[in-house]
Amino acid sequence: MQKRISDDELILIKNTKAHTSRSLHDALCVVKGALESKSVVPGDGAVEAALLIYLENYATSMGSCEQLAIAEFARSLSYSKYLSSKCCPGCHRSCCKLRAFHNEAHVNPECKHLTWIGLDLINGKPRDNKQAGVFEPTVVKVKSLKFATEAAITMLRIDYLIKFHSESKDDRGGCYEDAVHSGALEN
Repeated sequence: MQKRISDDELILIKNTKAHTSRSLHDALCVVKGALESKSVVPGDGAVEAALLIYLENYATSMGSCEQLAIAEFARSLSYSKYLSSKCCPGCHRSCCKLRAFHNEAHVNPECKHLTWIGLDLINGKPRDNKQAGVFEPTVVKVKSLKFATEAAITMLRIDYLIKFHSESKDDRGGCYEDAVHSGALEN
């Protein structure tokens, strides 16, 4: 129910369910984020698909073990398996089409308009998000990619420490404290 109670613009919603209130709060946070960042990017997976294609191509230009890490990070951006199991039956095919659109935009300068293509999750088909008006605040996308990268780095560090710790016990028969007491760490 909307009611005019002042000369300023105000939306007052009474007697809402908890999920309605959360949805409205989320929508207002998106508007706030867009106003704060002063820029938007296409939504519905368009950024992830473009970044996936870019990183896969960049990984092939590398000639070392870094290539594997970059390729795996790129693969983690592909959410086609998740969508195909959670959304519509044709989403896996649509994700493949989405990748094809973004690959074409990456290799063919005449097809740059394809970078706006994302997935319409209601119909399960790729669509032009610029034309459909589907955008996300840039700051939200950047933060989510930073958090995902930091989480991946943290997991790699933990994996490395566990591996290093188990190897050091096997090789030297001890831990850091044993190395300090034996003088193995002194110059």
